[in-house]
Amino acid sequence: MGLYDRDYIRDDQEHGSFLGGQHSMVTTLIFINVGVFIVDVLMEGKLSEHLALQPDLFRKPWNAWQLLTAGFLHDHQSISHIGWNMFELWLFGRDVEGIYGRKEFLRLYLSLIVLSSLVWVIAATAVHHLEPTFGASGAIVGVMILYVLHFPTRTFMLFFVLPVPAWLLGSICIVQNVLGLSSGREYVAHEVPLAGAAFAYLYYTTGWHLGRWLPRRFSLGALKPRPKLRVHEPQPEESLSDQVDRILEKISREGESSLTAQERRTLEDASRRYQQRRR
Repeated sequence: MGLYDRDYIRDDQEHGSFLGGQHSMVTTLIFINVGVFIVDVLMEGKLSEHLALQPDLFRKPWNAWQLLTAGFLHDHQSISHIGWNMFELWLFGRDVEGIYGRKEFLRLYLSLIVLSSLVWVIAATAVHHLEPTFGASGAIVGVMILYVLHFPTRTFMLFFVLPVPAWLLGSICIVQNVLGLSSGREYVAHEVPLAGAAFAYLYYTTGWHLGRWLPRRFSLGALKPRPKLRVHEPQPEESLSDQVDRILEKISREGESSLTAQERRTLEDASRRYQQRRR
């Protein structure tokens, strides 16, 4: 029996209840983005001027922090810019976070911001573009594509009227940005969402993100005191299917928030294997 064949896990996912509460990383990221937006409005855009990504980064590499800060900025004169981005993060991010867990989702989100920003700098340098850029579209589209890859047949009501599967929404987003990139009429950073989509697919197929470059000794876990060594008798190896059954029973009994990091990784592994079998 596959991971998504189980009634109680399918019901949770289809109602979007995975990590949709106040302790989710998606909620935290939304609060941070909205907070930065409010400060920028109060400062009349001065914050964006200092934290936006400049196209001369290769000549001034000491400003590399802009690759990250630009992803938390939005147009202070347009509520729709941050409104749509945060709505899409909430819509798609909850179930993606439910698959990968809070910490992994944060590492993924930040990696998407940095990598898509880097692609924009390369493109801007190539065409001698002089204006800075900002926005979370690289990470937002990346999260959307991950959602589509995991749940391609989920249905959304477009304009609250037209039922559209998730794969079609993702395809429309990609086509729009490709057409915008090829039109060349007005410079818009279409490279950013396209790069986010590409890196999301890379992550889905390989599990790679920027956090993989960090040596384990530099991780936050290395700062925690090591537990004392204990001797355990070897236990019979539990099959992946048995592990998944046990974890899903725990979710049904105690809720998703009770899962350990190892249990989350087990579910992620089972989900990927199931998706590969369906291809």
